[in-house]
Amino acid sequence: MTESIRFHEKYNFRKIFLDSIYKLSPIYLAKNNPVMFVVILGFFITAIMLIIPGQIPKYEINFYLAVSLTLFFAVWFSTFSEAFSEYEAKARVDSLKIFEKEIIAHKITNDHYIEVKSNSLRQGDRVLIKKGEIVPTDGFIIDGSAYMDESMITGESEPVYKNKGDHVIGGTKVIEGEIKVEITSERGRSFVDKMISLVSQAKRPKSQSEISLNILLSGLSLIFLIVAGTLYYILKSLGYTYVNIALIIALLVALMPTTIGGLLPAIGIAGISRLTRDNIIAKSGKAIEAASDADIILLDKTGTITEGNRAAIEFIPLDNFDVRCVAITSYLSSFNDNTREGKSIIDLIESMKIEIPDKIIDITLMSKPIEFNIKNRYSGIEISNPSKIMNYIKDEKICMKFMEILREYATKGENIKILKGSVDALLPHINNMNKEEIEKIVRDIGEKGETPLLLTINTKAVGIIVLKDRIKTGIKQVISDLKVMGITPIMVTGDNPITAKVIANEAGIDHIISQAKPIDKLNKVDEEQRKGHVVIAMGDGTNDAPALAKADVGVAMNSGTRAAKEAAIMIDLDSNPSRVVKIIELSKQLLVTRGAVTTFSIANDISKYFTILPMILVLNNPKISYLNILHLTTPETAILATMIFNAIIIPVLIPLALRGVRYKPENPRKTFIKNFLIYGIGGALLPFIAIKLIDMLLAILMGVK
Repeated sequence: MTESIRFHEKYNFRKIFLDSIYKLSPIYLAKNNPVMFVVILGFFITAIMLIIPGQIPKYEINFYLAVSLTLFFAVWFSTFSEAFSEYEAKARVDSLKIFEKEIIAHKITNDHYIEVKSNSLRQGDRVLIKKGEIVPTDGFIIDGSAYMDESMITGESEPVYKNKGDHVIGGTKVIEGEIKVEITSERGRSFVDKMISLVSQAKRPKSQSEISLNILLSGLSLIFLIVAGTLYYILKSLGYTYVNIALIIALLVALMPTTIGGLLPAIGIAGISRLTRDNIIAKSGKAIEAASDADIILLDKTGTITEGNRAAIEFIPLDNFDVRCVAITSYLSSFNDNTREGKSIIDLIESMKIEIPDKIIDITLMSKPIEFNIKNRYSGIEISNPSKIMNYIKDEKICMKFMEILREYATKGENIKILKGSVDALLPHINNMNKEEIEKIVRDIGEKGETPLLLTINTKAVGIIVLKDRIKTGIKQVISDLKVMGITPIMVTGDNPITAKVIANEAGIDHIISQAKPIDKLNKVDEEQRKGHVVIAMGDGTNDAPALAKADVGVAMNSGTRAAKEAAIMIDLDSNPSRVVKIIELSKQLLVTRGAVTTFSIANDISKYFTILPMILVLNNPKISYLNILHLTTPETAILATMIFNAIIIPVLIPLALRGVRYKPENPRKTFIKNFLIYGIGGALLPFIAIKLIDMLLAILMGVK
């Protein structure tokens, strides 16, 4: 496979040029850009009058030609900016197609490696990836570490360090190191597949605000068309004989908001493109618009606020059990548990150098596993033939109290369930000690921000497994940024209220929903929406799907379930929930950019009005020459200078449309005032300066004194 190619390093300007010429079609412009449709009509009218003999006096031919050319270039610069934006988005996707090529992967099967084609890999398969090899498809690292080349995603050549638990993207390359990866996506659903599907975003459905702005621009175009047409006949009837079609068209174009009309398509496409560059898929423009208006966000605690990798850190014995006995019981309840929490319990036992007898290991193989489910909230094993088990382990030197309990149930002929799970789920069935005593221990654990798991043998409490989950690095700043932007974060967790409060306080969150069931998240979304709030919900599980679908903006993790990703309107391909701030920032940046360019365009139009209209009237009425505040040379140079400025301002602002107006989390009012000062007042002053300079240059070139 070839090295990754950064899409922005080379542009096919021939393709961009041809596409921009195609978009000059009046039919295309009428459907997509009403402002530029009027401008192209002005070009055709002046061009036709130039072609037909006798339509224009000889002394006006050069003026008509100049107006016609500036009209053409004004439209072409607009279509060029749109074509350029579309190409940038498509070129990124095209560059990813090299990663669709089938490669050979080293699949791990029964501790052996077999070579398979990458398209045969399925979710849950494990592969070995060595130095210099390509990741066959998306997954997470289960062992090892490596420096990865992710330039195909980020455009940055700096290698990224990846360790156990980190996600890797199909098509990225191992620069140094060796990793074992568990596959999380099947063929057709990987990062590359999703990115390639974004080609359609170049022809995306417009968001509601973009549709509204287009309607406004269409209405303004119609109004100014009527005003310009009426003004032409009024001036002619008043004896302004030198007033001609080209001059009126120039006035019309100067009055119309051509800058925003020319850049609006590019701003929308570039906004979607910026999201994809940050590995966020937006299924529609409505998602971006809603994210920018959000004022409530529901965040899961585990995996969002915290690292999500709760690990066992301590065993607390109960009812005169000792630590070794608790460890052995924990081993039995966790042997079949493939979750990270379950594995961390085994790791803790090993780190404490507690040896598990071989016959105890055999018990797990002879027992029925009890898998965790959201309803019961516990897992472990069930021994259906305790007498046989007792005979098998009777000579083992295992914890005496453990053996006594097994013997008691074996004598009764009862099945034995060795479970670990939620204290709330298991505590009601305990009869060997005071429940208030256990609750006190649980509260003490919760007050430290740790999570307790109760360990039981049928109705006997054996001990408590203490899990610790740290808050994510930088999450405090994320929460702070959300608050500054006027967004209220609400933490949703299945933990008890005490533990939830400790974590929330540490992260800076004021609103909590603890001991939450899946339906609680959906109900909270519905409750906030009925209050008139715009809600963002984040999740990665099937149980999150209803809330993701109900929320104004549902954000799913790429590592999540298919149901979650189908229900969500946005997908974070990096599966980094704390990047919700980036989603909101990019969404707000798109709207702020659109607003800034609109403000700039309208301010421009006001200034251009004061450069053209006085110069139209001054020849027939010298008394109003005081309105020529810029002391422009002649009506012709003033009009041409205004038209030239009107045309060149569009390509000058293309980089701004593509990059977006700089945005940082702050009070919306502060953002509005800042942008008004820069793009409103600046947009009003710039035309005066630029038109005066262009007028002086034209006067020199035309030999006017």
